[in-house]
Amino acid sequence: MAPSKARLPLETFDIPVHKLRQGSFSAKYFVRTKELLEALNYSRTVLMQVFQKKDAVLCGTDEVIAVLKLCSGYYIQPEKAKQLFKKWEELDKKIRNLNYMSRIIPVQELVDAVNEQVQLEIRLDSLWVNVFERLDVRALRDGWMISPWETVMTIKGPPQYFTHLESIYLGILARSTMVATNVRKVVEAAQGKPVLFFADRFDHYKMQPNDGYAATIGGVQAVATDAHGEWTGKEGSGTMPHALIACFDGNTVWATRAFAMKYPDVPCISLVDFGNDCVKTALEVADHFRLNGWKLWGVRLDTSENMVDQSLTELNRLGSDKPTGVNPILVNNVRRVLDSHGHQDVKIVVSGGFTAEKIEYFEKNKIPVDAYGCGSSLIKDGGDFTADIVKIDGKPCAKKGRRERPNVRLQLVQ
Repeated sequence: MAPSKARLPLETFDIPVHKLRQGSFSAKYFVRTKELLEALNYSRTVLMQVFQKKDAVLCGTDEVIAVLKLCSGYYIQPEKAKQLFKKWEELDKKIRNLNYMSRIIPVQELVDAVNEQVQLEIRLDSLWVNVFERLDVRALRDGWMISPWETVMTIKGPPQYFTHLESIYLGILARSTMVATNVRKVVEAAQGKPVLFFADRFDHYKMQPNDGYAATIGGVQAVATDAHGEWTGKEGSGTMPHALIACFDGNTVWATRAFAMKYPDVPCISLVDFGNDCVKTALEVADHFRLNGWKLWGVRLDTSENMVDQSLTELNRLGSDKPTGVNPILVNNVRRVLDSHGHQDVKIVVSGGFTAEKIEYFEKNKIPVDAYGCGSSLIKDGGDFTADIVKIDGKPCAKKGRRERPNVRLQLVQ
């Protein structure tokens, strides 16, 4: 069990409080269940139990707790709150339209709309009764290893206070745990070598703060964007894309040189597969940097998985390994030519289709890689979470096949 840390504070998360309270992101049957139970003045206490079915690295509990703290409760005038929320949504669209006008933004109209929306939020808040303190919430910690069927969280209290949030907290846990678990697998496969989180381009940009945090929980050393590091204080890292090299007419040496001159304090890693000859390009860049007395931190190989690097076809040394993409022979060839020309200090970073299995193969065969860049494989193959009521008023009440699974590791949330 990892040592406990302070949970992330509420202000870490950009939670759309009014939308969650109204059930905008919730399956309609959860919203209707809340409304029905409120209409019945339901007075019984349930125990909701949350679990999943894989060995995994748990992540997302801090965000779930923030959602529960801010959005567990009810409106004292539900219909009035719906009317106000509808106006709030209309103003939200109006504000976006005013902000995105192609020419001159009508400043006063925008200010008036924002002020009106804030006043609506104040009125909505005045109708909302927050009941988190009436709930008994217990949860494991982000970063803890969990087992199949292990209870990771329980919520005890009147169900109408939190049933509208089930879609939300299960989705948070599913996404965050998936990323943290996938990252932990590649980090362990890399055996201490840095793993760089390059998943920014493989999903919606709004997922980046969550994914970057989950990846950090999983053990990555660096993230691609500032948004990835928003919750942890990290800054995005990286040097050059293929687009920068294209801007220099495909000349990797000059693109790398320009980057090094513009960002002298950033470790310079040259992307050397633009011309599909990593051996030749890596040596050209390394020689140029040494000639000018500059420091080249490393070279990155990112050959497409449907391409065979020119150095392999020329040397006719394909062997039994798959010749396409970044493969062991290509890495060994780049390392050999750098070393033979006195560039032993230049490191090799690889990216493009690297999974835990591929990294394990590279490490098992002692392929001279210094760092791994991973992307799409880290945000696939999720593990769903499920929530079940298992008790009502302290008595067992679960659907067939489910039962209460007490967990002594659960911690009371204050």
